[in-house]
Amino acid sequence: MKALFLTNEYPPNIYGGAGIHVKYLSQELCKKIPLEVRCFGNQDVEGNQLKVWGVEGAKTLLADTPDKLKSPLNALIRSIQFNTRETSADVVHCHTWYSHFGGILAKMLYGCKLVITTHSLEPLRPWKEEQIGSGYHLSSWVEDTALKMADAVIAVSKETRQDILDYFDIPESKIHVIPNGIDLDEYQKTNDRSALDEYQIPQGLEYVLFVGRVTRQKGIIHLVNAIEKLDPHIGVVLLAGAPDTREIGMEMEAKVKAIQKKRGNIFWIQEMLPVPKTIQFYSHASLFCCPSIYEPFGIINLEAMACETPVVASAVGGIKEVVLPETTGRLIQFSQLKTAPFEPVNPEEFSTNLAKAINDLMADPETRKKMSLAGRKRVEDIYSWKSVSQRVLELYEKLLS
Repeated sequence: MKALFLTNEYPPNIYGGAGIHVKYLSQELCKKIPLEVRCFGNQDVEGNQLKVWGVEGAKTLLADTPDKLKSPLNALIRSIQFNTRETSADVVHCHTWYSHFGGILAKMLYGCKLVITTHSLEPLRPWKEEQIGSGYHLSSWVEDTALKMADAVIAVSKETRQDILDYFDIPESKIHVIPNGIDLDEYQKTNDRSALDEYQIPQGLEYVLFVGRVTRQKGIIHLVNAIEKLDPHIGVVLLAGAPDTREIGMEMEAKVKAIQKKRGNIFWIQEMLPVPKTIQFYSHASLFCCPSIYEPFGIINLEAMACETPVVASAVGGIKEVVLPETTGRLIQFSQLKTAPFEPVNPEEFSTNLAKAINDLMADPETRKKMSLAGRKRVEDIYSWKSVSQRVLELYEKLLS
């Protein structure tokens, strides 16, 4: 059996959970079957079991294209490029809508079985219209078409499975729940704090950590709004880069600068750090905060728990299946708008509740210690990439049998 991954993100070009998923799943899966990865980039790797080919699109062709449409149209161009090389793969497995058109073509042109992992769903990300304009209608159409054509759809959580059933007209029997995973050898608590020293995080600072992109989906603005309500001694470290739009980047910058004028223990590192450095920030954090308003799974919570850091997170999507309330962390309930833009009905209340949960846990080191140990045990018991890759392989075998 041979498999072909089509993906936007692949090392070294990773900026979100889907890229992390593809990186580790491919590492495990290629131990069992020959695997080729075709991705957005300029990679060119020839291995015995793993081959990687990156395509760079056609920027010159899009020179006169409206800015917001360049990314979605270039995704279609790269998806066509994916198929200019013949494949002998039995299964083509797509990750994120950017690669879905490539999977559609591979199924039609080369007879591959089509598998799609739904890392997120376009109907639940209406803020993307702010990012790619009318290209959002294109991405939605590509996703809908691909899911209908797929031989199997992988949902990364039970809640995502239900979202697929709610928003797409596909048979329930095609949907399989297989969660994300974590590399337990790589993600471990460390005493090394050289990265914190590099970014001038003071020794002994008790801080809350955020890791993620600056985007509406990740809810970072709600956390920033909560900072004024935190006890004065509590620091905040934001590892937050890659803003979705210029507008949200400017909004974030204005809010953080305003709060930094009032408090000297707020640090914003505007880049996506390498994994070893990020692990240091997880390991020395008193709490990790994930205030997402939409999160099909939330792999960052696994990363924090693996590094023995308790989690305060919003009770949405797959987060509710990862974080055990009052055992590995605390979940913040909130009422959410049922239609676009799916924001909290009362954002002020949400920020207030975030702050209260953080203040309460920061004042209770004994509970935090219990949560940190329980979090590590939970990821060890359930979320190893070895077990995830085995379930994916069994799905491939089922499709081909």
